[in-house]
Amino acid sequence: MTHQIALTAGLLAVLVMAGCTSQAEPSSAPPPPEVSVAQVLNKQVREWDDFTGRVSAVETVELRPRVSGYVERVAFQEGQEVKKGDLLFVIDQRRYQAQFAQAQAELERTRAEARLAQTQDKRAQTLVEAKAISREEFETRRAATTQSNAAVRAAEAAVQNAQLDLQFTQVRAPIDGRAGRALVTEGNLAQADATMLTTVVSQDPVYVYFESDEQSFLRYQELARKGERAESKNPVRVGLASEQGYPHEGTVDFIDNQVDSTTGTIRARAVLRNPDRIFTPGLFARVQLEGSGEFKAMLIDDKAVLTDQDRKYVYVLGPKNAAVRKDIVLGRVVDGLRVVSSGLMPTDKVIVHGVQKVFFPGMPVTPKKIAMGAPPPAPQVAMK
Repeated sequence: MTHQIALTAGLLAVLVMAGCTSQAEPSSAPPPPEVSVAQVLNKQVREWDDFTGRVSAVETVELRPRVSGYVERVAFQEGQEVKKGDLLFVIDQRRYQAQFAQAQAELERTRAEARLAQTQDKRAQTLVEAKAISREEFETRRAATTQSNAAVRAAEAAVQNAQLDLQFTQVRAPIDGRAGRALVTEGNLAQADATMLTTVVSQDPVYVYFESDEQSFLRYQELARKGERAESKNPVRVGLASEQGYPHEGTVDFIDNQVDSTTGTIRARAVLRNPDRIFTPGLFARVQLEGSGEFKAMLIDDKAVLTDQDRKYVYVLGPKNAAVRKDIVLGRVVDGLRVVSSGLMPTDKVIVHGVQKVFFPGMPVTPKKIAMGAPPPAPQVAMK
């Protein structure tokens, strides 16, 4: 029994020593992680300031009739584009046709009276020379001629006025643009200069109104005084809510003459072409306005930037492919890349993709070169 106990204890001791020996064998170290490294991009850039604005039509017309009457016909489709002069509404013309005919008849009557007065005036001229009539009668006939001529001119003006009223029964588009809905339909009374029939807004070009803060406005003025930007016709880039980036280009054509003291902002206006009818008045717009003169900058991908409390830093490729930390000061985003104001050298190679694999400064990495701003390389699929 004692022998069995001793044998069992010996076997246990051998197993324990074997386990300890297995645990003590050195494990192989993992290879350095693979990261994407990009050379700091150095180029001439201009900074752009971001604002929000609203699209507005260049011309907006509230269409009202110039004569009163019942609407006889709506001659357009609601929402369609119309050209200047297109017929939109017809007001009952019968009364105005009668007034025009009456004015023409009155004109014919006054012309007949004028011809008679002129004939009598010529006869009176002959008679007064022959002393067949008195001077007083001669002057009376001469005055009748003058009065009849004035009556003709008044009748001609009445005809023109009646003709205008008849023309105004046809309400036409005053501008090129898109018509709104018909606010008055057939059979309803339209009052002259009061009843709104519809609206017409121009389509191309369009305005985009936006407001700049006071600090930006003062900075623009300083740049203009230095000759680094024009006081007007500054380029802008515009994007709509559904678009990526700022695909549309225009220029600033108007800046208000005073700063709003309640908001500390000043209104500006950009004008853009709209041949494809992408812009509709009232739409929200994102606006970028050129905010600086051209300068040389160092640019990096925002994905490379890390945060340590209130400090920003990146890892750059150091000697022996070691990750070296560098604290940086960031500027604005230009063309999708971040401006670095200080902290980097133009020759630095920044770790962009895979930076989360770097756990401490000086950690070795396996770099793979890419262009700054390029997407991460596709992972390699292991072949079976």
